Amino acid sequence: MGGVKVLGLNSSFPCVRVLWALKLKGVNYEIVEENLLNKSPLLLQMNPIHKKVPVLIHKDKPIVESLLILEYIDEVWKTTYPLMPEDPYDCSMARFWAKFVDEKVVVTAFEAMKSEGEGKEVAIVAAKETLELLEKQIEGKKFFGGDEIGYLDLVVGWICLWLPAIEQVGGMKLLDSSTFPLLYQWTQCFVHIPAIHECLPPREKAVDYFQTGLNYLRSLDASKK
Repeated sequence: MGGVKVLGLNSSFPCVRVLWALKLKGVNYEIVEENLLNKSPLLLQMNPIHKKVPVLIHKDKPIVESLLILEYIDEVWKTTYPLMPEDPYDCSMARFWAKFVDEKVVVTAFEAMKSEGEGKEVAIVAAKETLELLEKQIEGKKFFGGDEIGYLDLVVGWICLWLPAIEQVGGMKLLDSSTFPLLYQWTQCFVHIPAIHECLPPREKAVDYFQTGLNYLRSLDASKK
C-alpha cells in the first residue's frame, strides 16, 4: 500500500489514537515528532489549513483530523481488525458519540482544568455530566465496540491517561471507580491491551503537555489585562 508516515506528538491523544489504529491493523509506520512551537515545513505543506497534528501521510497524500484518519485507516486496511461496526446504524452511533467525546467530554474536562474560583465547581459539574452520558454507553459491554475494542474505544481512550493528567494539572477529580464504575473498569481493560499500552507516553509527558498549554493560556490572559 506504500509507505505510511504519521506527523504528530506521542504526548497528544489525537495522535496516539492514530498510532493505536495502525498497531491494531498491523500496519508498519514511521512517526515524525513535531514541535508545534516550530512547525516543520512538511507539516505546513501537508496540513496548510489547520497546521496541526496528527497528519497521516499515505502514498504521499495527507489525511488530517484524527477521527477522519481512523475511518481512512479502517477503509484502506479492511481485511485486518475492523474498527467500525458492520451495521450502518451502529456506525452512525459510533460517529455520533465520537463527536460527542471530542466536542463535549474533552472540552468540558479542559474547561474544568483551567477554571478557577467559583467557576471551577460549575465546570467540574458540567464535565461530570458528560462522563455520566458516556458511562451509559458502556452498560452491558466490555468495550464500546462490544467484545473487542473498536473505533469508539480508540476515541474514548484518552481518558485512561490524559484525563488523569488533566485532573492532576487542574487539582480535581472527575473520574473514579465509585462515581463512574463502568468507565473506570473499561479504562483498566483498555489500557492492558498490548497494542494500546505500547503507544502510551509516560504520564509525566501527558501532564507536561497540559501544564504547558494551561501556562500558555494564562499568559495570554495576563497580557490582555
